[in-house]
Amino acid sequence: MLPKTTQAEVIIVGGGLAGLSAAIYLGRAKRDTLLIDTGKSMARWEPDVQNYLGFPAGIAGDKLLELGRRQAERYGVRFQRDEILSAITTCKGFLLRGKTGRFRCRRLLLATGIFHIPPDIPNVRPCLGRSMFFCKDCDGYRVQNQAIAVYGWTNEAVEYALGMLVYSACVSLVTDGRRPRWDRRHANWMREYNIPVYQQVIRDVGCRQSRLRFLRFEDGNQADIDCLFTTRGDIYLNRLAKTLGARLDEEGQIVVDDSMRTKLPGVYAAGCVTPSNCQMIIAAGHGAVAAQAINRDLFDESLKTHSLHRLRQRQARALKTKPAVRKFR
Repeated sequence: MLPKTTQAEVIIVGGGLAGLSAAIYLGRAKRDTLLIDTGKSMARWEPDVQNYLGFPAGIAGDKLLELGRRQAERYGVRFQRDEILSAITTCKGFLLRGKTGRFRCRRLLLATGIFHIPPDIPNVRPCLGRSMFFCKDCDGYRVQNQAIAVYGWTNEAVEYALGMLVYSACVSLVTDGRRPRWDRRHANWMREYNIPVYQQVIRDVGCRQSRLRFLRFEDGNQADIDCLFTTRGDIYLNRLAKTLGARLDEEGQIVVDDSMRTKLPGVYAAGCVTPSNCQMIIAAGHGAVAAQAINRDLFDESLKTHSLHRLRQRQARALKTKPAVRKFR
């Protein structure tokens, strides 16, 4: 037996900062909104978000998600824990199939996010978010004057290391056994700015209470470091967008316009799965932009289909539609 189909005016797939921000705006716009999420937002990895507006003492990523969900629930947004496996376009909107449920909607927002690829070295995962980071814009400030290692072997890694010099004089680059692939121009920069490079395979890390102490190489040497930034790249969670036929760029990001519309009518995307700077506060802002565009889209449709007129007729039958008018004395 097929599971019961859940109906909503708008469905948001993804419960990170973009999805939650859109849900809040749509709930306040009185749109019947359902947010479907697997509970795996990258924001939960961040134990101390220090650059989100309004939290001068910082806030844990999972706490920020919890507050966002409570705020959306206040405005009537529904939540469903499920993993959406497929989505198709129908004559009335979209049909989504999850592991446990089926869902229909008139507008669809994809806020599925990304997955940061961690470095493939032993015993480093406990340091995630505390002494191993993915984003210098988010976390460079907190590691000032520490011994910093950048993990990578490309032009991007070189520029990353150079960018860290504003935070610390002790910046090195580790390639973990890979042959450097940066070009001559970037190699010249490495020499000009005297950035040391360690090409040996990393065999182990020293870590105490989530704090890095050293990297141990296969030749027996170790480099004493306080933090590690990785540049291995991201995996864009774009499978649903591909299924629907949305346009992707070369990196796999969903291409959108200034209102976060995809090329498919009725399908929007927001957050880190789009070509935006992947910052929590930017994702939240783009979620709000998408929600406003969706609300306007539905409003314009209500005028074309006269559904707003039908609402007005129901109001006229049951509710006062004119203010009391009295003679002024």
